[in-house]
Amino acid sequence: MPRKRGMVYMLTTLVLVAVSCQKDSDPKPGPPVQPVAVGKAQVWLTTGDQTSLLARQSDAAITTAVGTPTITLDTTTRLQEIEGFGAALTGSSAYLINKKMSASQRSSLLKSLFNATDGIGISYLRMTIGASDFSLSDYTYDDMPAGQTDYPLDNFNIDKDQDDVVPMLKQILSVQSNLRIMGSPWSPPAWMKTNGNLKGGKLKTDAYDSYAQYFVKYVQAFKAEGITIDAITPQNEPLFSTATYPCMEMQATDQLNFIKNSLGPAFQAAGITTKIVTYDHNWDNTAYAISILNDAGASQYIAGSAFHAYGGNVSAMSVVHNASPTKGLYFTEISGGAWATNFSDNLQWQMANIFIGTTKNWSKNALLWNLALDENAGPTNNGCADCRGVVTINSTSGTVTKNVEYYSLGHFAKFVRPGAFRVASTSFESSTQLDNVAFINTDGSKALIVSNAGSSQQTFIAKLGARQFSYTIPAKAVVTIVW
Repeated sequence: MPRKRGMVYMLTTLVLVAVSCQKDSDPKPGPPVQPVAVGKAQVWLTTGDQTSLLARQSDAAITTAVGTPTITLDTTTRLQEIEGFGAALTGSSAYLINKKMSASQRSSLLKSLFNATDGIGISYLRMTIGASDFSLSDYTYDDMPAGQTDYPLDNFNIDKDQDDVVPMLKQILSVQSNLRIMGSPWSPPAWMKTNGNLKGGKLKTDAYDSYAQYFVKYVQAFKAEGITIDAITPQNEPLFSTATYPCMEMQATDQLNFIKNSLGPAFQAAGITTKIVTYDHNWDNTAYAISILNDAGASQYIAGSAFHAYGGNVSAMSVVHNASPTKGLYFTEISGGAWATNFSDNLQWQMANIFIGTTKNWSKNALLWNLALDENAGPTNNGCADCRGVVTINSTSGTVTKNVEYYSLGHFAKFVRPGAFRVASTSFESSTQLDNVAFINTDGSKALIVSNAGSSQQTFIAKLGARQFSYTIPAKAVVTIVW
């Protein structure tokens, strides 16, 4: 994976949880009226200097609509369905949580990560199918001695994941049962590859069917553990194959043929409903996903395409959406790191690009990279040496530091729940440096997230039917309003 670049700024974060007592309705024509209070909003504040972190503030009032709104919401116009927000439970993350924390520390951490009431309510995890650049060693689920093969997959097993990954997924599911999991391989077994190595090479054409069955067995093995795999991608970062950790080249034509002729039919024959999601690489290439989705034979098996943020612009996701509007978009990886440490700048970048940015460009999820790393940005398996997890776990004491990623993720995961829909919202004038995205949850509650990248506080008005609220958002801040 290329160097994790570019995301870090310092900020003030606010959360409003608004409780309303009237139904939405359009106002009838008539003379101007004075604002009438119809509810109150709870206010939760995070400041850029970190003196306040999701701390309760004084309530704010919601009133009937008066004046000209800055933005208008339309909850009847429903766009993409949201599947969840989260990060990757890498082998390194699972190891730290499982082996470097006491039972009470682990329980507290998982509650703060996955419980939506007492924590931020993460609802989607990505896992690596075998080893990645954040594992304790190189491995797959069917490793063989050099020169030997196992096309029938007689030696397939997930034994190495039984050490940390499986027990941690089970414990997480006990906290958050409504959890989606996406699996992505960094490499198939070496004997399936043209160079006989986990690093580099391509998938041998005579191994296509065997590799398809490898995915079948993976889904079935985790299902036997009570862990449902909701989606898979055939290859992590298929256009980056020169790493010193497990990786493989898989060009678009290769992935198309693999899905069309092997993986899709194998899933269908086995009765597996796990989604197949194509590409899983940077925004700077839209042709890869579009070319596969344009092939009817492959597309029939594909739920959508996935993207990373280490190159290109988030608008690429809308390009792919416009080319194949019936297919889903997924955002599956970005990492913060020591190259960018300013809390406020990070928060603004993450909102503009990863959370507000991806969802406004049709993504059904938004996933960060490592859920947890230690104080030395590890354990790493020849990957990024200065990456940052959503949380940092001290490998000696087991104490936890919540990083900026925890708070930016929390602004979405806690309040926009699986099954929510993005709804229409007008844009602020670009000169305001305000941005927004809005959702409606399955219980009817609405969530509006607004960011202020400007250097001064600004008051905005949001209108929905006969109601409106105004809020003065501090400079370099993010606010989530739920009512």
